[in-house]
Amino acid sequence: MRLTGGRISVPGIVAGIPVITVTTTGARSGQRRESPLVGVPMGDDIAVIGTHFGQKTTPSWWYNLQANPIAEVAYRGKVVDVRAREVGPEEGAVIWAKARSVYAGYEAYARRITNRPIHIAVLEATVDTFSQPPDPTTAPSLDEGSDG
Repeated sequence: MRLTGGRISVPGIVAGIPVITVTTTGARSGQRRESPLVGVPMGDDIAVIGTHFGQKTTPSWWYNLQANPIAEVAYRGKVVDVRAREVGPEEGAVIWAKARSVYAGYEAYARRITNRPIHIAVLEATVDTFSQPPDPTTAPSLDEGSDG
């Protein structure tokens, strides 16, 4: 991912899986940490699933987001500032169903994880990433439309 600036990943090419790079701030170190994760589109947001490939431990990016929910998401050359939030059981069930349709491997991971919860976070853009700042040359002045 670093060689291509986050634009290309092997899973993305081979299987069409939407791999994003989430950059967090280390909970203990304070250093920037990059994690390639499967991004699950949820409307205007992206969900990430803390399966850690079926490992017994919770992924470090989860702890990083708990300590500081502000992060960056890179996908296909675009970088967006986001704020993470943990989902509740109802929203988590909806996301889990969608995640399984995006990446079938989640089922195998879930079978191996018996000692901890599988955390799910939604990454919400902190600004409207599609809007452009107003052009000051065409913006109306405060005096327009007033009677004086």
